[in-house]
Amino acid sequence: MPKVTMDDVARKASVSIATVSRVYTDPDKVSPKNREKVFRAIEELNYQPNALARNLRRLQTNTILIIIPNIVNTFFTFILKSIQDVAFENNYQVLLGDTDRSLEREEQYLYLLQQKLVDGVILLFPRLNPSLIEEIVDNHPVVIVGQPLFDSKIPTVTNDTCLSTQIATEHLIKLGHSKIAYFSGPLNFLLSHDRLKGFRLAMVKHGLKIDESFIFEGDFYFQSGYELAAKMLSLPDLPTALVAGSDEMAIGAIKAARALGKVVPRDLAVIGFDDIKMASICEPSLSTMAQPADELGRISTEMLLALIKGETIKERFVLLYDKLVIRESCGFKKV
Repeated sequence: MPKVTMDDVARKASVSIATVSRVYTDPDKVSPKNREKVFRAIEELNYQPNALARNLRRLQTNTILIIIPNIVNTFFTFILKSIQDVAFENNYQVLLGDTDRSLEREEQYLYLLQQKLVDGVILLFPRLNPSLIEEIVDNHPVVIVGQPLFDSKIPTVTNDTCLSTQIATEHLIKLGHSKIAYFSGPLNFLLSHDRLKGFRLAMVKHGLKIDESFIFEGDFYFQSGYELAAKMLSLPDLPTALVAGSDEMAIGAIKAARALGKVVPRDLAVIGFDDIKMASICEPSLSTMAQPADELGRISTEMLLALIKGETIKERFVLLYDKLVIRESCGFKKV
């Protein structure tokens, strides 16, 4: 049986093809009489308009945009999979925007929302100033993931990253370490400040001296961890333990330590953050704070789809908690 076309509908309704198209794209410009004729013809012919036509009629694309800082960071893949699963279950497509840690790109991607090229945006671990984000998105459907914006007008799903770093540091302290180093992400990033705060709180809570020469700023990635560890291990007075702001930095530090003849955890206990796949298979396996990636993705997508549909969100700020995963890189309690 031949496929019914828009031309068939137009002939059946005794109107032009342009009128049929306008019923989908701008129905208010079609007279009620002609609209009724077109809808009757559609029903009688069982015409199935393509997805684009349906979306134009509703001024929707059925597409959401996910903006991430860097696609090579394996932690984001867990969140992306969860987002995609929920989106597909609700007949939404997913576009991916990789900013490569560029503030300019992040801003450009957000403007796609104003141009109605996507129905909504999930912004993973944004680096833009929160007030600028609010200004750009205005009242458009946007959900932020991973940034601790407790007073933001934008719905947010995040984890208590300050508490997590405090837990990681206290684990090392309980093992007998007092000379503990910290590798931070970029300190112009709110998340990095939050994690560093947790480290400091743990040290102060246990009455330990914070050696500022043991605090290093990096960028969350492997090479940064390697270079910072090489620098740290050249100090005249060495730390016995390290808290890294990401698993990639922690694994980089382990490799640098090995290259310099140090044994982890005997000479340097290491704990990371994220629980990426490599954390469990590197040598030694990495102790870490596991972020609830699946929940971050699922909850944020459900919130965004509710916003797109104009529904009321019960909670506009959702706080999740990380889990300490103990493996080989921290060793055992020092005697």
